Amino acid sequence: MNLTKLVFVHALSPLHAGTGQGAGVIDLPIAREKATNLPYLPGSSLKGPLRDRATDILENNVTHRIFGHSEAENLTMGAVQFSDLHLLCLPVRSLYGTFAWVSSPYILNRFARGLADTNHSQLRELAPIQLDEATQCLVTQKSSLTANTKVYLEDLDFIAKDRPEVNQWGSFIAKNLFDSNKKDEKYWNDLFLQRLCIVHDNVLSFLLNTATEITARISLDDNKKTVKQGALWYEEALPAESILTGLMLIAPPKANQTYLDAMASDLEKLCEKPIQLGGKATVGRGICRVIVK
Repeated sequence: MNLTKLVFVHALSPLHAGTGQGAGVIDLPIAREKATNLPYLPGSSLKGPLRDRATDILENNVTHRIFGHSEAENLTMGAVQFSDLHLLCLPVRSLYGTFAWVSSPYILNRFARGLADTNHSQLRELAPIQLDEATQCLVTQKSSLTANTKVYLEDLDFIAKDRPEVNQWGSFIAKNLFDSNKKDEKYWNDLFLQRLCIVHDNVLSFLLNTATEITARISLDDNKKTVKQGALWYEEALPAESILTGLMLIAPPKANQTYLDAMASDLEKLCEKPIQLGGKATVGRGICRVIVK
């Protein structure tokens, strides 16, 4: 018996999940899928910080049961498997509404494919997203991004189309990201519905190469207070407000439903407060909310 949970990561500060090297002008690019070029956060980048937090919150035997035990004389595999977390919504500068949470048909339809492995009954209500014209974008009925039927993202303009399936998708994602029953989160729930925007897959590919955050970093000579020789480099990061999603498989041996629910409750407890993910922690990168559903 096993239990599959849906995981969301909401970046509160720029998120750098790097590859350790770069082949172009960016010295430290973010990790991207080879075939699709979509940014992602490796599952190990979530598992490690959660395990570190578990040592402070949970009993040792519970931590070892969830994450495994690495001592040679008691080597055991963890009961929880973490998938890579894939980009769901990219924040992009907008002329109206400040910024938009941008997604695409491929991203949402792939998300629905993973969602089918969980216990979310609302999957039946989420219609497949189709968008044939690259000059159009889909928005919700409550959108704050439009002006005279136009949406302006970065230097691009699109014809806005309001479709019922976008409202369904927006409501589902917003409900899982932000609890509308909590006063402090209702604002964000409504804001997501106002700023969700779905563009053509080709347009998103362009934005993924132009709308990520690039930062120049330097190292100073302590005596001269000038840049050290060769100590200038460029780092890439997903912007703050980026949203990623993946799956968490809870599969302990010989477990009943009560045992699975208890383990899921422990994992949710680990995610109650923001956590640091990815690299460059000492300069404020990677402060994220993690939501397990």
